[in-house]
Amino acid sequence: MRSRVAGVRRRDRRGRGLRGPLTPPQAPLSRTRAERFDDLVAEEVRRLGRRWRRELARVEFAVEDVPEIEPWFDGPVPLGQTRPGTGGAVRIVIFRRPVEARATGERETGRLIRDLLVEEIADLLGLSPESVDPSYDTPDD
Repeated sequence: MRSRVAGVRRRDRRGRGLRGPLTPPQAPLSRTRAERFDDLVAEEVRRLGRRWRRELARVEFAVEDVPEIEPWFDGPVPLGQTRPGTGGAVRIVIFRRPVEARATGERETGRLIRDLLVEEIADLLGLSPESVDPSYDTPDD
């Protein structure tokens, strides 16, 4: 039987080496949920920006975890919001946690992000969502 020094714990149980990440850091699998969500938003902003570059020049896009809601708020939790940005710009914010709670998977999360951004941009430009993006509110197949 081995003797143990009080307070010392062995991390290399069974002689297999220390635990480490299962995938290299550059692999997509090692990205956090928040990072993958940010990537989905950035990809959609780039896609919409190609068509609406001039109109979106003074628009900032951001992701926040949750909206700030008063304790007595009794409505649906917002998924996105348009608010004043810095230097006279407008900021469109997508709230990650409510969107992830509403969607059932990454594909639906991407579709929901697309629809939210299209709706906010359409409202900002005074256009219909369908004129901002013809794929609005259609499922990705």
